[in-house]
Amino acid sequence: MFNDWIAITGLASLCIYLTIMVFYYKTLLKKEKLGGVVIKETLSDAEVVIRKYQVQLQRALGNIDILSDELSKVKNDLKSLRTRNSQYRMENDKLRQEIKELKGKIEALL
Repeated sequence: MFNDWIAITGLASLCIYLTIMVFYYKTLLKKEKLGGVVIKETLSDAEVVIRKYQVQLQRALGNIDILSDELSKVKNDLKSLRTRNSQYRMENDKLRQEIKELKGKIEALL
């Protein structure tokens, strides 16, 4: 009888322990599933943000290419303007020299 009581108490304790453990692991499983869902949502949000920044980067790189082309054109225009300016200076110096010569000839005639 005493042995039966010990066996029943042991079995009841084991059932209570196993029931508690089932609920414990069930709660852990729910938390794990919730954590998995949160991680999936976070990853999908991160993918969207990465795609957005990737598009912005591609646009920026395209803009940089356009700006580089424009800068090259402006540099070439500047070179041609400098060349033209130096030619105009040389012509201007020649004309001034001719004016001086003509002034000298006019003064000589007077």
